[in-house]
Amino acid sequence: MELNRRTVIAGAAAAGLAASALGTAPAQAASGGGPVKEYFGTLADGTKVYRWSLENGGTRLKVLSYGGIIQSLEIPDRHGRYANVSLGYDNLAAYVAGTTFFGSTIGRYGNRIAKGRFTLDGKKYQLSVNDGVNSLHGGAKGFNTKVWDIEPFACGPDVGLRLHYTSVDGEMGYPGTLRTKVTFTLTRHGDWRIDYEATTDRPTVVNLTNHTYYNLAGEGSGSVYDHELWLAAGRFTPTDPGLIPTGELAEVAGTPFDFSRPKPIGRDIRTGHPQLVTAKGYDHNFVLDKGVTARPEHVVTLRDPASGRTLKISTDQPGVQFYSGNFLDGTLVGPSGHTYRQGDGLALETQHFPDSPNEPSFPSTVLRPGQTYRTTTIHSFSA
Repeated sequence: MELNRRTVIAGAAAAGLAASALGTAPAQAASGGGPVKEYFGTLADGTKVYRWSLENGGTRLKVLSYGGIIQSLEIPDRHGRYANVSLGYDNLAAYVAGTTFFGSTIGRYGNRIAKGRFTLDGKKYQLSVNDGVNSLHGGAKGFNTKVWDIEPFACGPDVGLRLHYTSVDGEMGYPGTLRTKVTFTLTRHGDWRIDYEATTDRPTVVNLTNHTYYNLAGEGSGSVYDHELWLAAGRFTPTDPGLIPTGELAEVAGTPFDFSRPKPIGRDIRTGHPQLVTAKGYDHNFVLDKGVTARPEHVVTLRDPASGRTLKISTDQPGVQFYSGNFLDGTLVGPSGHTYRQGDGLALETQHFPDSPNEPSFPSTVLRPGQTYRTTTIHSFSA
């Protein structure tokens, strides 16, 4: 899910950046080995951005301090050949100028809030709007634009990064100072685990997620329409023309939204279903059958038949936003040097439902002082 407008990536000067000099500084290993840190670029205000590289259990991950972005995710195919299966860029300027949210850590509220407005405890709040009249992924300067403090760690056979960011009261219109910690862990089995944690000093709303675009054949390799998808979701949330949920929980049975059995993503995407026409493909929240759970449960399987690469996602969240890369238009160039066109990547964002602050029947996203927001999503890879 991205901003529905044409994006033109300019050079570093047009993006307001100092020249990015990836690789000009020596790599620096974390104490005790494990994650490796290197310079990636400098923002216009002089802030340096770093890239951290992790490898464990056959999975390779690269994370930027800017936006908490997954810049690269490499996994092997059935023959042991590695490919980067996440869409992105090879320079900081493109990330700053872009509106696709490639790989970003999303907050304070993932997905859309209608007209950027909600009422909490009788008080009305107006948020930053950045998707027509609506607020998307936290507003014009959401967590995807922030520079996170990052500390590496090793815990037994696992390695990872702890990312910290404090969102001050009133930032993008949200109430309360939100202290956020996001932990990326690569386990000895090669699983990529994300643990989100947040506290607030005033009542607020929170919905954190990650916006990695996947192409299990390798980024820049073409369409994902032949990928097979399974979702443990018997319902989805239909949207209005602004992609805001109508409040209905519609059955997927007998519709193109039925992924209760694995099927190619492209099989029904051009059937002319009104919801697919509105969104130019899939850009919908799927209501997971399990609901909110105490522990992550397996709810998604994505498989590329050609390479054999398979992604399984487990989460404790009640929803998954499936976005089929509808607004990729051939103007963006990935690190492979290939352009991204419609359907060249897809996102599977574990989350609470879009516009929940304005839909009392949806699971609540309210966080109050004294409470701790915690949620976990696990990505498991095989071939």
